[in-house]
Amino acid sequence: MADDQERWRKITQGDAAAYDAFYRETAPRLRLFLRQLVGSNEAAEDVAQETYTRIWNRPHGFQPERGSLQAYLYGVARKRAAEWGRKQTPAAEAAPETTEPCRTEITFIMGDALQRIPEEQRALLWLREVEGQSYQELAEILEIPIGTVRSRLFAAREALRQVWRQGAGRAV
Repeated sequence: MADDQERWRKITQGDAAAYDAFYRETAPRLRLFLRQLVGSNEAAEDVAQETYTRIWNRPHGFQPERGSLQAYLYGVARKRAAEWGRKQTPAAEAAPETTEPCRTEITFIMGDALQRIPEEQRALLWLREVEGQSYQELAEILEIPIGTVRSRLFAAREALRQVWRQGAGRAV
């Protein structure tokens, strides 16, 4: 956490090199997370840019005593993705894009199954299982108690299990 505080101190002082290092270190994984929430690479890139712009323009938003810099970043990104989703119209929704032509069938099936559960559950599973966020970090990102994180994570896993049992992606 001391590392986060030092990095953040430099960013708040306008140190572009520190901000650039923070961006380069965190952006690829953040875009993957956002891709799961918004459904397309282009939208994920847009939301990621909005996230980093908001952080740069509001440098005093991070409070180290409340959690890690990464938890703060993902919390801001989650909120930007929710705002993006509210602005979309049903006509703007498109089928998820496939940018990796050599994806294995199991990867496609899992991606399809994830797309069939609610966005909130998909985000929670992604942050826990892919990003490796702790329950405490999830509580900070989602701004909910740890007990609620545990129950929502259980519900998300059950929802994914149910979709899996129903044969998500069998038409592949």
